[in-house]
Amino acid sequence: MVAAIPNEEVKMNLPHWKTLATALAAAALATTAAPALAAEHAHETAAPHKLALDHGRKWATDAPLREGMNRIRGLVAPRLGAAHTGKLPAAQYQDLATQVEAEVGKIVATCKLEPQADAMLHGVIAELGAGTDAMRGKNPQLPPAQGLVKLAQAVNAYGGHFDHPGFKPIRNIH
Repeated sequence: MVAAIPNEEVKMNLPHWKTLATALAAAALATTAAPALAAEHAHETAAPHKLALDHGRKWATDAPLREGMNRIRGLVAPRLGAAHTGKLPAAQYQDLATQVEAEVGKIVATCKLEPQADAMLHGVIAELGAGTDAMRGKNPQLPPAQGLVKLAQAVNAYGGHFDHPGFKPIRNIH
């Protein structure tokens, strides 16, 4: 299950994405019968799980996750064209990063998944964080436009690995 974080704390003090994903994965794994994996993920340098299906099936979702991912998709998809042509202003990258981070905060605060599905979700969350970090200029190897592409790829990875009826992948990511 995703650990509940008060909304005020999420809004006021969003921790670094990888740390958040790692901490949530550790919390989820600590509640299962896999203490060795939990210990492996209990430190900041641990990488989130590589996305995989649940024995060939997509992972179960809940309404808060589906709603949040729909909102993130709705934020990302319409801006890709302008980003690809170099016409998305820097301020819009910043604003979009803030909006995506807020949606992820809501997902983290309200989503309740089974531990294994939750652990897979942290891989998506980490990629969303890497995208928003790039959009904020925190990754010199990845320009803001590529950060937006990374967000779109994370949204599509979510759709490919989580059971979300009616979910449509983002097209023309490049």
